[in-house]
Amino acid sequence: MPRASRKPEILQALAHMLEANPGGKITTAKLAREVGLSEAALYRHFPSKAKMLEGLIEFIEETIFPRMAAIARQAQSQPANGQPAKCHDIVLLVLTFVERNPGFARLFVGDALQGETDRLRARMRQLLDRIETQLRQILRDLALQTDPLPGNQPNTLAKVLMTVIDGRIAQFVRSEFKHKPTEDWQATWLVIERGIFAA
Repeated sequence: MPRASRKPEILQALAHMLEANPGGKITTAKLAREVGLSEAALYRHFPSKAKMLEGLIEFIEETIFPRMAAIARQAQSQPANGQPAKCHDIVLLVLTFVERNPGFARLFVGDALQGETDRLRARMRQLLDRIETQLRQILRDLALQTDPLPGNQPNTLAKVLMTVIDGRIAQFVRSEFKHKPTEDWQATWLVIERGIFAA
């Protein structure tokens, strides 16, 4: 029976390798060397590389979704100006998570999943869809309070905010993790807020 304590170590090593080798292919042989195991021992902890990547996706879900839910629950009765603040906090939460865990950025942009199973890519799409759904719900709440929502409809605005998330993370990966996703964030949000939420 494999020691369960090695699983976090393996996942941590995989995340580090995704950061240290941007654009590079991560093989189980390299990962096994990184954690000081044989490939056979590695497979006793995880039956496939896909399961290891799935473990990283689960870590993202377990980290950000409870925090997103807490942001969404904050003062449900607060005035309409509280809804843009919730959108701000959720976008910033995702960008900060990626900034602090650069290897995960490659999962968000999908390049670490090239050549992997359709199911694994679908799992990551589901994760991104859940973020968009949460933003859309907040924007729907705002639309009910402002009637009509300035600028556009909740679905479109949620997609705009997801484009900001996607773009910032893609720039982070392209710069080999030099241009941080939260760089100049307050100035950026001011532009977003004026464009989306201004009456």
